[in-house]
Amino acid sequence: MENQETKFGFTQFAETWNGRLAMLGFVIGVTTEILTGQGILSQLGIM
Repeated sequence: MENQETKFGFTQFAETWNGRLAMLGFVIGVTTEILTGQGILSQLGIM
C-alpha cells in the first residue's frame, strides 16, 4: 500500500503556503501605510 501524504493540518505544503501568504500580507500592509501615510489601525478607524 502506498503512503499518501494528506494535504490538511501541519504539513510542509500547508506551512509553505502559510509563510508565503504571510509575507505577501506584510508587504501589502507596509506598502499601504507608505502610500496613505496612515497606520493600519487608523485606516480601520480603531485609532
